[in-house]
Amino acid sequence: MKFSSSRTFKHGEVPSIGILLANLGTPDAPDKASLKRYLAEFLSDPRVIELPKWKWWPILNLIVLQTRPAKSAELYKEIWTEKGSPLLVFAESQKEKLEKRLKAKLESPVHVEIGMRYGNPGIREGMEKLRDRGAQKLLVVPLYPQYSATSTASVYDLVFDVLKSWRVVPELRALMSYNDHPLFIEALANSIKESWKEREQPEKLIFSYHGIPSRYFEGGDPYHCNCHKTTRLVVEKLGLKEDQYLTTFQSIFGREEWLKPATDKTIEGLAKDGLKRLDVICPGFSCDCLETLEEIEGENREIFEEHGGETFNYIPCLNDSEGFMDCLEQLTISNISDWLPESLKDLEQSSKDCDENYQKLLKKDLQSIRY
Repeated sequence: MKFSSSRTFKHGEVPSIGILLANLGTPDAPDKASLKRYLAEFLSDPRVIELPKWKWWPILNLIVLQTRPAKSAELYKEIWTEKGSPLLVFAESQKEKLEKRLKAKLESPVHVEIGMRYGNPGIREGMEKLRDRGAQKLLVVPLYPQYSATSTASVYDLVFDVLKSWRVVPELRALMSYNDHPLFIEALANSIKESWKEREQPEKLIFSYHGIPSRYFEGGDPYHCNCHKTTRLVVEKLGLKEDQYLTTFQSIFGREEWLKPATDKTIEGLAKDGLKRLDVICPGFSCDCLETLEEIEGENREIFEEHGGETFNYIPCLNDSEGFMDCLEQLTISNISDWLPESLKDLEQSSKDCDENYQKLLKKDLQSIRY
């Protein structure tokens, strides 16, 4: 096996810290061909679909990928912007804002890149960019607030696979979750408060999270518990009573049992029971995307209104808001603080010694090498 190195590597370069912000991903364009590539990668992940390959392969390739890409492309067209996919637009902004904040506060060189688990720019590309910028320590930050094997662990899988082919493997850390981080909870609560300043407080607030099959939860996945803890901490911050909110799960796929209650069925039932004002927030998504903008803001709004509801308000994801960037900044710094040198001068001197040793090695002057 041939191991790869940085395209810009040289002995004695000043090492840096790399931060990889990882998210689910997005198709390259809202068209059938792009969706087919994206869905094939996504739905081939054994972390996402826990079925034997012999059973799932014909279903995926002979049924799902023959019908779903065209339908999904039409949905993506409804949310696509002039700059492209909303998720990618916000991800780029998160990267730029976080790097700017870190460089303003830290003396050590720190670089931030994004990496999508599926689609482009991928995790491999993000990691290679950080390596080319001299990163010898790597912090992976999956932007899934609540841990699930279907999301966070899948990011870990790909990161480890990429490192298998590297000659120099960096010191590695990976964030598991931040579902109960004080600044995350505060940012969510503040976004809800700001929304309620502009309009009347609803009769009910729904916290809608992406669903997973129930058997994953029964097998030990903590996602369900993480979601309910996020809800509990936010409602405590808001001072809501038990009858003022609900936790539900959306984006159900396939025929097997998923976590309940389902968002769409819950919204339909509330409207039929006479509820007139409803707000929905999606704390499981760090960026607005198809599942929030089309499924919640579009499809579930229609369900509510068609069954008698009057005022439906979707509260956007935290995206690149200052509150969420405060959270990301603190998460990052707390995880790399012991990686930071006492001074940049010490770092530069160590690099200088390394370069001098390399030059002596080339001249076979082994006796004078400093360790």
